[in-house]
Amino acid sequence: MSVPDKKTSLALLRSMMVIRDFEETADKLSLRGKVSGGMHNSSGQEAVAVGVLSALAEFDVIATTHRSHHHTLAKGFTPREIMAELFTRSTGISGGRGASMHLGDVTRGHFGGNGIVGAGVGIAMGAALGIQQKGDKKVSVGFIGDGGMNTGRTWEAINMAVIYKLPLIVIVDNNQYAVETFVGRVTGGGDLAKRAEGFGMRAFNIDGMDVAEVRKYTSEARERALAGEGPTFINAVTYRYYGHNVGEKGQYRTQEEIERWKSTKDPIDHFIAVVLEQGYANQAEVDEMRASVRAEIEDAVAFADSSPEPDISTIYDDIDSGMLGVQL
Repeated sequence: MSVPDKKTSLALLRSMMVIRDFEETADKLSLRGKVSGGMHNSSGQEAVAVGVLSALAEFDVIATTHRSHHHTLAKGFTPREIMAELFTRSTGISGGRGASMHLGDVTRGHFGGNGIVGAGVGIAMGAALGIQQKGDKKVSVGFIGDGGMNTGRTWEAINMAVIYKLPLIVIVDNNQYAVETFVGRVTGGGDLAKRAEGFGMRAFNIDGMDVAEVRKYTSEARERALAGEGPTFINAVTYRYYGHNVGEKGQYRTQEEIERWKSTKDPIDHFIAVVLEQGYANQAEVDEMRASVRAEIEDAVAFADSSPEPDISTIYDDIDSGMLGVQL
């Protein structure tokens, strides 16, 4: 797999570090009651988010899942505004009303996370239809977990995208466990890409722990979509280091399995090795990058903690008119 240039590679590495530090920090804060309603940690899945979003344009659209911090950070939203949302503060990305599962801002091309399994693909398909009808040169990306691969709404949306050759990219953030169920136990045929190919679309199984590989396949999918060649399905096999949600007492996988993924396939460690090998940075510079990331996340926590809660008078803001005038 070809390695991006120095500037791009360092940006990819730092973005993954930001996500990891953010998630590890928010996880601890959630256990302390600072994050309202808990959260879903994406540690281990950084390469999928960063690889995909780094291949998109700022104005491209995404729609995501209940586990969406990593996608949102990679989209360019700041740790401050996301952490503030987790704290349900008025300075948060959704004004403090959405908390962890409902990050989004349609005016910035983020059509939101939500708790409905598979909904991100349907929302992104709808956005892609709007993009096509308006003749805009952009794409829409729908993120979904492996648990959404056996829901009808997912394949209904994919079917429509194929029929109309919509500029849609479906990304399976495949961490291999739908809550506690291993994907191999519930996937008929065993190959998600072949299932998608049955709908007549380009489909790939890729290494979701390799940020350069994810970036490459997404970039190629975007080029095809802009050329009018229709949707692409990318099954990015990755792994989550923590439970389905914070505080889970997981007994469905072994600690040995988790440690094996951490020690042999970690996306950040892997890409640090690439950066060092290419001579893009030395170890001291990598350590300095980690320190700057740590300072940024500490600042985000302080910002969130000192931000005000939403005023009760704003409770109905955007309920009726939030989507009016939004440009796809």
